[in-house]
Amino acid sequence: MAHYAFINDNNIVTEVIVGINEDNTETLPEGFADWEAWYGDFRGQTCKRTSYNTSANAHSGDGTPFRGNYAGIGYTYDADNDVFIAPKPYDSWLLDEDTWSWKAPTPMPDDGNMYMWNEDTQSWDLIVE
Repeated sequence: MAHYAFINDNNIVTEVIVGINEDNTETLPEGFADWEAWYGDFRGQTCKRTSYNTSANAHSGDGTPFRGNYAGIGYTYDADNDVFIAPKPYDSWLLDEDTWSWKAPTPMPDDGNMYMWNEDTQSWDLIVE
């Protein structure tokens, strides 16, 4: 089973579908190099395969990470780096180009407590239950 992301003219993912496995080329219509091309032609949008098993540029099993992250609606497709990037959660956060994920300007404390980012103070606030 393969997943495919449809991308608009602004490189934003508009939909993700389950589609035909990319290895199944026996039924691929003539004139298309792969299923990405066929789905894209069918929908009139750019189409890129995305891996359900890839997050933060790591594969959940023993496989190779594919396109940085599993695409979601609202994600950006970076064609230069061939990766999907989640929407930026806060203005101050920076893109880590090793993991293709957003990072706070200061690391969250690693003391076993739960924290939430406070954009106004640029710090982590302890969550009190």
